Amino acid sequence: MALSVLMLSLALSRAPFLSLAQSATSMSDLEWTLTNSNYSISVPGNVPSQAHLDLYDSQVIGDPYYGLNDFNLRWVAETNWTYTTSLSSLNLSSSASTWLVFDGLDTFSTISVCNQLVASTNNQFRQYYFDVTQALSNCKSPDVRINFGSAPNIANAIANTSLNEPWKGTQLSYEFPNRWLIRKEQSDFGWDWGPAFAPAGVWKPAYIVQLSRNQLYVRNTLLDIYRHGQLNNLPPDQTQSWVVNASLDVLGSIPQNAGLRIDIKDVNNKTVTSSAASNVTISGGAITGNILVVGNAVQLWWPNGLGPQNLYYATVTVLGSSNNTIASSTKRTAFRTIVLNMEPISQRQLAQGIKNGNNWHFEINGHEFFAKGSNFIPPDAFWPRVTETRIQQLFDSVVRGGQNMLRVWASGAYQPDFIYDIADEKGILLWSEFEFSDSLYPVAKSFLDNVREEAIYNVRRVNHHPSLALWAGGNELENLELYLANLSDPGNYSRWQQEYETLFLDVFLPAVYENSRSISYIPSSTTNGYLTLNHSAAHPMIERYNNLTPGYIYGDTDHYDYDSSVAFNLSSYPVGRFANEFGFHSMPSLQSWEDAVAPEDLHFNSTTIQLRNHHYPSGSLNTTNFPNTTKGMGEMTVAVELYYPTPNKADPLANFSSWCLATQIFQADFYRSQITYYRRGSGMPERQLGSLYWQLEDIWQAPTWAGIEYSGRWKVLHYVAKDIYSRVIVAPYWNYTTGDLSVYVTSDLWETVNGTVDLTWYDWSGKVLANVSNTSNSGGSSTNSPAESGSVSVPFSVGALNTTKVMQTNTNTLSKTGVDLTNALLRMNLTAMGHLPNSNNDTPSTFAHEFFYHPILSLADAKLTDPGLTLKSNNDSASPAFTVEATTGVAAWTWLDFPSGVLGNFEDNGFWLVPGQAKTVAFEVKNDTTDGRWVEDVTVSSLWDFTTP
Repeated sequence: MALSVLMLSLALSRAPFLSLAQSATSMSDLEWTLTNSNYSISVPGNVPSQAHLDLYDSQVIGDPYYGLNDFNLRWVAETNWTYTTSLSSLNLSSSASTWLVFDGLDTFSTISVCNQLVASTNNQFRQYYFDVTQALSNCKSPDVRINFGSAPNIANAIANTSLNEPWKGTQLSYEFPNRWLIRKEQSDFGWDWGPAFAPAGVWKPAYIVQLSRNQLYVRNTLLDIYRHGQLNNLPPDQTQSWVVNASLDVLGSIPQNAGLRIDIKDVNNKTVTSSAASNVTISGGAITGNILVVGNAVQLWWPNGLGPQNLYYATVTVLGSSNNTIASSTKRTAFRTIVLNMEPISQRQLAQGIKNGNNWHFEINGHEFFAKGSNFIPPDAFWPRVTETRIQQLFDSVVRGGQNMLRVWASGAYQPDFIYDIADEKGILLWSEFEFSDSLYPVAKSFLDNVREEAIYNVRRVNHHPSLALWAGGNELENLELYLANLSDPGNYSRWQQEYETLFLDVFLPAVYENSRSISYIPSSTTNGYLTLNHSAAHPMIERYNNLTPGYIYGDTDHYDYDSSVAFNLSSYPVGRFANEFGFHSMPSLQSWEDAVAPEDLHFNSTTIQLRNHHYPSGSLNTTNFPNTTKGMGEMTVAVELYYPTPNKADPLANFSSWCLATQIFQADFYRSQITYYRRGSGMPERQLGSLYWQLEDIWQAPTWAGIEYSGRWKVLHYVAKDIYSRVIVAPYWNYTTGDLSVYVTSDLWETVNGTVDLTWYDWSGKVLANVSNTSNSGGSSTNSPAESGSVSVPFSVGALNTTKVMQTNTNTLSKTGVDLTNALLRMNLTAMGHLPNSNNDTPSTFAHEFFYHPILSLADAKLTDPGLTLKSNNDSASPAFTVEATTGVAAWTWLDFPSGVLGNFEDNGFWLVPGQAKTVAFEVKNDTTDGRWVEDVTVSSLWDFTTP
């Protein structure tokens, strides 16, 4: 691509709008002042920003993330803050009308221009626009003043009104109460993985728009691309042409005889189609029309690992009566269909061995696929400091981790466009949700009208992104909140259900269905699906709830179990069609703790460490939450003590670091067990086609469920998830009660894969065990080496999106034949050949995977041997690589660690080695402040090191 075309493409993809015949000034270019009269504070302000950030920049407060400042800085959230700027630098007299446009105000604000009240706002997630022409008409020193009220105080005031129903304990509070009464990021009031800052400010871009007569400003653009005849939630006919429906929301008066033209170009600026739109309508400040595009005129967009991310630019132009351009908007988009299929299991599926019930899986361009990914939470408590570079690096880790889908959790915030843009480029599907979570919400008309505008704006704003995979009404509403309501107040359950449906079926479903045909909708993240779906009915979707048929399988699952004694009991995992949440918490690394905690507090149960652990949350503003947080710290401790040698090092800091790592190993081990179980489900009667673990990344430095720390450093979990999300994997499935052990190969490719699995039993010194019998169920022949009778090579063939068994044995039988289970482990090594989806290369790809299994639950009982690890560096700071070798024993959970001062990740980590096996691991440097000296401080350890002082 030519450089000029590339730069234009990037500019268009990131632009908030592209509109002709108007003047728009970014409020970021103005000088702002932040004031608070109660505390006599006046400091420079910014837009976008929030009060905490501007106070920190001026050193009025310390780093909000340091120590216990989430408690110490509550006064910031409990007072009002005013942002003021002058408009004297603008030539306002040349305009027929002047507007203020705010893409995001957090949350309660009153806006004055020239000391005249213009408007008040009460929703963080809406776009607001105000005509201030009259206020400016006789103003000699024009200014804008935005006063932000304290969200916690206002929420408490609303709680004393009729809007707050007596929900009798069904509501989940974390720190600040009454979050469900206001339209602000719900996790701003605290969550079990993050702090409660409840910030205020102009958190998204804002503009001053000056219009002459007959000019328009495009404030929002809807593009909906779907197959002709397609309806929401239903698989479309992939042979049909594409419909491109465009709708521009504008400021100014649209001429009644205006027309629309839609031009589509590829990234090389080649025109695909250019034609006048049909069915043009003008209503409510919007002009809408559509065109048809034949199917073979464009290339499809695919998620990561399933094909290329083909992108296009669609320009929508408003034309006057003389065919003159009145306004224009360009959006980068793509052609794809993405459907959440929840239809009943068909006769064809029954014949394949799939159990009756309903489907619950995604289909991309008519192909079902296994959704591999995690849950995405707000990457920061303060959105204005979430940069494109940071998300680029985070999503790069998603791609490198083999993930193709993120569930964008509610209740954070609706993602900015640049996050969807990056996901479009990298092929990451974003299951998106309206910002409602773990609560029953008001159904007063004022509340419903407010959130309806919120929903419509955001549905229209992001619909053009091919990465948009789904709209869900919110988080854990059907399975948790209605359950809690029934538990605490069964006499009123029908009322709670009706109010739930009022919001999530009567408001949000129409917001999606009336603005898009390309996206599916579900009322709740975890749901048993629908009983009926009739787009012609007044209420198109009737939910299933508990209308379940015994023996049938419905819906997706949400699974947490903090009893670590059953962590690896396969029967404790749910059987469903899709796993959207599951997990266990762990500590971040010592390096992350050092960014936020004083040296004297760097020990496992220090006051600061404990109080930064919000699992379990206090449920109030209590600053001494030791009873609850101790339970969370205890869960991690017990898990480590159950399954691994416990660190007991003489050096306190080294011991703390080892304990942090130990909790990460358990977390990764537990997730690996679940992910392999859910992936194997693709070939089981449940036909499970999704695994999204909780959670991708951290919002700050604390014990959480994250696989990536706040700095971007990968925990053990992200490395293990990368490994177990490989395209073709081998994994053991052990019933430790009966001793039954089976080994399966699972593939998420779209065609049959052939290969072999080498199964070898070792003792912990690395010696191959003799006379160990492996029973093969692969249907092929196995070959035993005469010198190594503990080794067998098993050929296999596994079908598309399927699994096959390659070994069946029983550990009790092994024990009876003289095998010491405490001194035995099984190495499974897979090699296979197959084709990647939508690959133009006829040469098959090679796939490899390795898994080590130990036939005792706790490695604390294993006869571990010092593996004699050695580490060598290639001494190349530009492309660093490290070679690790075990020389005297099996190295379990081999861990390469790197110091502070560099950001990046290893190609592989948390792996196992047998003696004589050298492994070279590359390191990707994302940022280095050490001038390459960090390479000298890279270390290697294994589980054995927990046993040494």
